[in-house]
Amino acid sequence: MSRAGKDPDKKLKTAKKRTQSSARWLTRQLNDPYVRQAKADGYRSRAAYKLLELDDRFALLKSAKRVVDLGIAPGGWSQVVRKRAPRAGVVGIDLLPTEPIEGVTIFEMDFMADEAPAALESALDGPPDLVMSDMAANTVGHKQTDHLRTMGLVETAADFAIQTLAPGGAFLAKVLAGGTDTDLLALLKRHFTTVKHAKPPASRKDSSEWYVIAQGFKGRP
Repeated sequence: MSRAGKDPDKKLKTAKKRTQSSARWLTRQLNDPYVRQAKADGYRSRAAYKLLELDDRFALLKSAKRVVDLGIAPGGWSQVVRKRAPRAGVVGIDLLPTEPIEGVTIFEMDFMADEAPAALESALDGPPDLVMSDMAANTVGHKQTDHLRTMGLVETAADFAIQTLAPGGAFLAKVLAGGTDTDLLALLKRHFTTVKHAKPPASRKDSSEWYVIAQGFKGRP
């Protein structure tokens, strides 16, 4: 996507009525070319371009028949799946409400709930080829705590992927700066042929997010 057309001087006219932090966030949104492009392309969030860019590099959706979208809200990633793999079955889950997407089964529930994995599996007619997670824990402002909480979600997502993926399948998940923790990285390397980290161009430079891409699931013993 072209980054052209950014107007660094564009200001938020109602900034005086807002807190400084919300005004900064809104101004950044107004100046963000990915936000404007998402509106033009019909995507629900700029995050769609992260998956598009990662798919361009790693061909995650090339032969996907069944996809699980963990942390689906607001739905940008599933929209990309529907566009690039229109015949794939897609199921998503999120605590937040998500507007319906044609061809996607959506559960409004906690992925950490005991019944969540079975609900996701039952919505597909076979094992998924791709489990993708854009989940992140709500921050509390303490860097180490926030990192541990988010990595806890990643570890649970990885365990779900290992338990459900079809042989040759892939796992994609958002991690924080520093990449995947040592134990989780070792786990992924045991179960997948390749494990890499990437930061797509659509991910803001000042963001601590990275993505781990594990491909070539070796199957369960």
